[in-house]
Amino acid sequence: MYDAIVIGAGPAGISASLYLKRSNLNVLVLYCGKSELEKAHKIDNFYGFVGGIEGSELYENGIKQAKELGVNVIEKEVIDIEITENNMFKVKTSDEKYESISVIIATGNKRVKPNIKGINEFEGKGISYCAICDGFFYRNKNVVVIGNGEFAVSEANDLKNIANNVKILSNGLDAPNTDEYEVITQKIKEIRGEERAEQIEFEDGKTIDVDGIFIAQGIAGGIDFAKKIGVLSNNDNLIVNENMETNIKGLYACGNLTGGLLQVNKAAYEGAKAGLTAVSYIKEVKK
Repeated sequence: MYDAIVIGAGPAGISASLYLKRSNLNVLVLYCGKSELEKAHKIDNFYGFVGGIEGSELYENGIKQAKELGVNVIEKEVIDIEITENNMFKVKTSDEKYESISVIIATGNKRVKPNIKGINEFEGKGISYCAICDGFFYRNKNVVVIGNGEFAVSEANDLKNIANNVKILSNGLDAPNTDEYEVITQKIKEIRGEERAEQIEFEDGKTIDVDGIFIAQGIAGGIDFAKKIGVLSNNDNLIVNENMETNIKGLYACGNLTGGLLQVNKAAYEGAKAGLTAVSYIKEVKK
């Protein structure tokens, strides 16, 4: 049982972990995939770096700093969060489950939208980004999940006891590691329909009829697993108060995932604020 699990190892997540660890708490950081910070060639507007610093170097330094302080940092993809009966959290990766008193989501905004003709037209009209949120509307229907990783399989698992049939479409990428679902690997050309998405055409000319399409491309972003447990959001941003608290007790969000100024300075501040708020909450729980 951890005191806090931080999801994300960018400026927001690492800043949160440092404040938590310095309060003598047991902290786990889970992260996966490239950070937006790594893509920044040079950062010239961050305090204290004369001549600037490469984004990848700043990112690596942050992880190293957390590890040297004693934070447990593990590179694993988070695919789900559950709230337990005693109001604790269970964070699920592809091969493990970790329990904690609190969770801080600092993944950045990683949602990936495939470049498929028709996808924008039918969003909310047969195309969804959350199986738990919208699966109920497809009871006994035929649905597909577009994606090729653990996240896609996890979404399919959430649909299998609701829908009549679930297929995974890898859209030209390698098939995910699953024997439970039919996987179609052909690249998708277009999504078609009248009022709603009704048919998918592949580049080889073949088509399949569908009632619903769920997008799970790439790895799960914070918005994906947060929505599953009822965290309020506005478009692709999680809603927090001035203390980085979501509407769920013990669950916090910080960094790019909360919108606003997409800068390292803002992410580091929000991470620190989330960490300090979580410290107070954890101490209250452990009394």
